[in-house]
Amino acid sequence: MDVDISNSTVAGRAKAPPSKSYSHRAILAAGYADGALIYDPLMSADTKATIRAVEAFGGSVEEIDGGLDVSGFGGKPGTPGDIIDCANSGTTMRLVTATAALADGITVLTGDRSLRSRPQGPLLSALTELGARAESTRDNGQAPLAIRGPLAGGEVSIPGDVSSQYITALLMAGGTTEQGIGVHLETDLKSAPYVDITLEVLAAFGIDAEPTPDGFAVAGGQTYEPEDGEYHVPGDFSSMSYLLAAGALAAEGELIVTGAHPSAQGDSAIVDVLLGMGADIEWDDDDGIITVRQSDLSGIEFDVGDTPDLLPTIATLGAVADGETRITNCEHVRFKETDRVSAMAEELTKMGASVTERQDELIIRGGESDLSGAVVEGKNDHRIIMALAVAGLAAEGTTKIKGAEHVDVSFPNFFDVLYDLGARVDQKIG
Repeated sequence: MDVDISNSTVAGRAKAPPSKSYSHRAILAAGYADGALIYDPLMSADTKATIRAVEAFGGSVEEIDGGLDVSGFGGKPGTPGDIIDCANSGTTMRLVTATAALADGITVLTGDRSLRSRPQGPLLSALTELGARAESTRDNGQAPLAIRGPLAGGEVSIPGDVSSQYITALLMAGGTTEQGIGVHLETDLKSAPYVDITLEVLAAFGIDAEPTPDGFAVAGGQTYEPEDGEYHVPGDFSSMSYLLAAGALAAEGELIVTGAHPSAQGDSAIVDVLLGMGADIEWDDDDGIITVRQSDLSGIEFDVGDTPDLLPTIATLGAVADGETRITNCEHVRFKETDRVSAMAEELTKMGASVTERQDELIIRGGESDLSGAVVEGKNDHRIIMALAVAGLAAEGTTKIKGAEHVDVSFPNFFDVLYDLGARVDQKIG
């Protein structure tokens, strides 16, 4: 699907989609349990991959009004009868790789071309140290993966600067092992708020896991059991960032975003980013409402070590802001659905932005940029697509985004929401 988006103003009220990060973890946690009701989950291509994995391990998932009714496998996953296809979902693959290590037989996990290029080696090594057999079929640390239990548990060291999802995977599986798992970080932890999300979800499901002086630990012999048998997924600040950026660049009057309740999500830092750039924005965190108005923005320096998913949004804001926006500590953002550092540099340059790309830094000079419509590539990456759509609101003329259907990964009705807010959007399906 291609989408044309023209210079537009937006106004009105929109609800943030449910959090993808919380949804993945809650669905899998319900799988580890005997079962649970999950309310307000994100139903997207990525979370459906996690649902398929839960079912492959012996659980069942039924859609109900307002959520999902999950019957779990009680901490003892069965050996899947077929390969688990994680599609484009890196979160699914990493989290369920550890789940697979609890099964007696061999589990094979694969995904699309992009996912098969993403690093899994440190997690495979950690699982092997903990007693499982965990291999890359091509012996390159990438999927397809072949995993066989049993996962005994114990102590393991792992780098913290590749993916926080490795730590999440070990903690979620570790609670059901006999020994538990102690994770010792060999390097500083990147994307630390995502592990905070994991700890929050684990606690909601009755699992005791906690930080240690050099990492994290989860006790063994525990049982997943959410209070009252249910869990409610909060709104997603990663997806919300595009709506808030749209408001700061193009809101005529005001744009109100609901569902913005505080949580462990690091990407709530988008509010601080916008405040730092001079945006007219207010957050009523008691009611979960953020109000933002079109503003004259100034460049900012921001470290995305803990918030990699905000890089595309901040880059777009920087292309419109006065002065220079410098995004630092971003090398790990190259290992997402695509190399998001290069992707944003390349596509914003097509639209007239002045951009310098370095290995661990992205510099956007908004004062030297004059955005105009162009044909840009979504790179099969939902976050690149949504960031470019926001840029299209502020660019002169019309911007065509190729391959825009990949918003289904995290915000399936994104373009419908923009249209309802007044954006000039033409979705070309077929």
